[in-house]
Amino acid sequence: MNKKERYRALVTYFTEHYPQAETELHYTNPYELLVAVILSAQCTDKRINMVTPRLFERYPTPESLAASTAEEVYEYIRTVSYPNNKSKNLIGMARILVNDFQSEVPNTIEDLQKMPGVGRKTANVIVSVIYNQPAMAVDTHVFRVSHRLGLVPKTAKNPFLVEKELIKYLPKDKISVAHHWLILHGRYICIARTPKCPECELKGFCLAYETKDFKTPSL
Repeated sequence: MNKKERYRALVTYFTEHYPQAETELHYTNPYELLVAVILSAQCTDKRINMVTPRLFERYPTPESLAASTAEEVYEYIRTVSYPNNKSKNLIGMARILVNDFQSEVPNTIEDLQKMPGVGRKTANVIVSVIYNQPAMAVDTHVFRVSHRLGLVPKTAKNPFLVEKELIKYLPKDKISVAHHWLILHGRYICIARTPKCPECELKGFCLAYETKDFKTPSL
């Protein structure tokens, strides 16, 4: 099976079985999603969803967050990974959001990356989920699953190269939802140490299963 056939099989399967895949982070508006995605770096969505209700109750708007301090924010997010850095980033993000973008979450990757804590992955999530742009955020799950399925070559050793490859071959109207397909598959089936191949319905077109080589480049 060649690469184009693998992509075609992926899109066919998930379009039929999971057409409405979406983020598992809880949010009600673009500001809340931006906060949640910043917090989710190197942390589970489950943990973030436990923390954000109190955080959003205390800071319901960018203005309220911008007026706070990193020390106070830390008390609400102390159980997530890297709470010191993230509390500082949230304050910095909120102040730029208020002062430079009139409290409106930007709709371009370039503007989003002007804010602390917002790298390319986070920016891609925002423009994809909120603004329905054909952007592909590559986290550890997307990186791992893309390599194992044979969607990207082994020479794609960093997230940006994987992103470019996926965007090149995926149908434009499927890029946003495909991000969630790959994340959820990596989170629940194609897990890092012991992928659940016996129950995986993608093994018929999975390069790793075919070759019995589950090693992927390290991020």
